[in-house]
Amino acid sequence: MQLFKRFFWFFAVNILIVVSISIVTSLLGLNRYMTAYGINYTALAGFCLVWGFGGAFISLALSRVLAKWTMGVKLIDPANASGNNRELLQTVYQLAQKAGISKMPEVGVYDSPDMNAFATGPTRNRSLVAVSTGLLQRMNRNEVEGVLAHEVAHIANGDMVTMTLVQGVVNAFVMFIARIIAFGVSQTVKEENRAMVTMLVTIACEILLGILGMLVVSWFSRFREYRADEGGARLAGRDKMVAALEALRRAFGHMEADNAPQSVAAMRISNKRGGLFALFSTHPPLEERVARLRQMPSL
Repeated sequence: MQLFKRFFWFFAVNILIVVSISIVTSLLGLNRYMTAYGINYTALAGFCLVWGFGGAFISLALSRVLAKWTMGVKLIDPANASGNNRELLQTVYQLAQKAGISKMPEVGVYDSPDMNAFATGPTRNRSLVAVSTGLLQRMNRNEVEGVLAHEVAHIANGDMVTMTLVQGVVNAFVMFIARIIAFGVSQTVKEENRAMVTMLVTIACEILLGILGMLVVSWFSRFREYRADEGGARLAGRDKMVAALEALRRAFGHMEADNAPQSVAAMRISNKRGGLFALFSTHPPLEERVARLRQMPSL
């Protein structure tokens, strides 16, 4: 059940936006790509590019708000921070400054036994770094710094925007193919039923194709994780980055999934999936990540 929830939240937000756009544009008659002779493929391609990328960027724009709401992130107030919270805040600020980020990220903590952390936000200068209570309780200072360095590297690399662009391309293809299939199916029914059939088939195809599209997005996310590991090693030191990943490996059997939205799931430090669901994993196996870091030249 928990694994299903993680998978669901990973793609649900973006697919919901794409489907909502399809319904609204259909009801408002914005499907100008349809002509008396059938589909104008050039117009359809333009329509899908605009709205496909629009859906992805809407999801990105809502990422910080959605993360705070769904995961109950409590922001640390820099003016009143003390103790462990102050240390956490200062560590993120130091790493962000070293990474060349001009405006410091928001820093927060969310209640979860899951040893994890994530970064999200629409831009480098409007970002959020959040860590779970489970991570803070079960990792030492060096390991926590390695985790935070990984998340700050995500922000410095612009991974949130890059992932949005990839998602936008996938959305455009999903919308394009879904409408071609829906048009073909609609031609097999009576003319008075074609509009309704087209809408229903389009929605069904967008959901199914959206799930397949997540294979591409997840593959790219796994590729991007290695860069964040390398960036984290450069910011905090390779030993701290390796120590953080090793701590996650030791706790692997105890990690629990929580309800993370798409924009959060892709920016976590770790992600546990096996079997068929490994294809939808946003992160490579921890063993491979540790091995790659150890093969890096000394920093």
